[in-house]
Amino acid sequence: MKIFFANLATETNTFSPIPTGHAGFHDVGYHRRDASLHPGMHGNIAQIEWRRLCQRDGHDIVESICAFAQPAGTTLKHVYEALRDDLLADLKAAMAEQGGPVDVVLMKMHGAMVAYGYDDCEGDTCARIREVVGPDAVIGLELDLHCHLTETMRKACDAIITYKEYPHIDVGARAVELYDLCVAARQGRVKPAMAYYDCRMVSMWRTPVEPMKGFVAKMQALEGRDGVLSVSFGHGFPWGDVAEVGAKMIVITDGDMAKAETLACALGEEIFRIRNETSPTHDSIDAAIDRALAAPAGARPLVFADVADNAGGGAPSDNTEILARMVARGVTDAAIGCFWDPVAVSFCREAGVGASFDLRIGGKCGVASGQPVDLRVTVMALSDHHTQGGLSGGRAELGAAAWVRANGIDIILNSTRSQVFHQDAFTGLGCLLADKRLVVVKSTQHFYAGFAPLAAEVRYVATRHGAIGPDFANIAFTKRTLPFWPRVADPFATNS
Repeated sequence: MKIFFANLATETNTFSPIPTGHAGFHDVGYHRRDASLHPGMHGNIAQIEWRRLCQRDGHDIVESICAFAQPAGTTLKHVYEALRDDLLADLKAAMAEQGGPVDVVLMKMHGAMVAYGYDDCEGDTCARIREVVGPDAVIGLELDLHCHLTETMRKACDAIITYKEYPHIDVGARAVELYDLCVAARQGRVKPAMAYYDCRMVSMWRTPVEPMKGFVAKMQALEGRDGVLSVSFGHGFPWGDVAEVGAKMIVITDGDMAKAETLACALGEEIFRIRNETSPTHDSIDAAIDRALAAPAGARPLVFADVADNAGGGAPSDNTEILARMVARGVTDAAIGCFWDPVAVSFCREAGVGASFDLRIGGKCGVASGQPVDLRVTVMALSDHHTQGGLSGGRAELGAAAWVRANGIDIILNSTRSQVFHQDAFTGLGCLLADKRLVVVKSTQHFYAGFAPLAAEVRYVATRHGAIGPDFANIAFTKRTLPFWPRVADPFATNS
């Protein structure tokens, strides 16, 4: 059997001021035909698994591109088209090679990639793949759970599987499931029937805590029984202005579309019933600081997520609102990071470790960044190439970085934009966390696995001006026409 696989992925915040261009895909982790032979990073984890499985089972491998860009604004049209066309060129070549056409195509994409002229890059790519391989090949698609599940994707693919966990600790596991399902389908052992259910919700769901933890376990318990092949909950990506934004269930059964539709509907209705219990809550900045200051001396740190300035959702990651308030209130024994500020990093590198000088931090990219904060800092440590633990293994790039200290606050500055995943974003530069009363991370949920063991408590803070503020009812959508919760109390009462 000949198996073709590739990765073309980014998460597009259509409200972000940062364009996604050539450098976004090519500067960090771009590979063509050999990504699965490189050390693991978020972009190539699925391809590493697929190569391993193909080699184990004796299948022929055809590997194409691995192109993963940090979430940001809309992708430039010519950049998307060039990457897509490179992938299609590799596929056409594989179809023409000796040994027969491609039997299975495995694609790792995000599910919320938008380019100028293309609101559904995944659907566009998969539809073009179908045109090349014809009706007999099996096409499988692994998506981030923050995806826009479109009808174009469903029609083009035989199987779509999303991550189940947020934070995304299961990228590799879902890749294995997709491989097994698609190989079985090509061998005629199963016949996938795939159904969607639109939950008519725009929100975020944290899977490590109840009741979502139990819901994920229920999805997994249903799989492999009574003809149910796969169950996924696509949470949706709230900051994408596209027609099909929002949460959807996917169920794949063995040849029984009616069962797939019935189960998808039942699970979708269950998610809707627990909407209030699963809706994320957020503290104000001052309420979060009050909580930290009230903690007893010697307690473990309180960890707060700056959810609205998460680079992983397309935000600049240079918003200063929390830092400015910490300084104004005299908070000490605290750490905050990572600020995407290449200019500040370059000044620290020029000054050198041990130097004290006046430094302007953050507030550089626009209204969502807040105002810059001016501090007398001391450079504690520098790195020419800083990394942190990534999702599902591998490393995540932070670029040249600096640890500075000012007013009793440790601040991490980086030059390659990324949200915080793990403690070594701080500790890798020598900045200890266990002795802090407060640790602030610029992330929405992916920090959780790395920081929950450290924390006395994990809280979530919403600033006023961040680029991915969690006021889901008032996101300025222009393309979704169906009503959704929480904008409408009962979105199923009307279709208008």
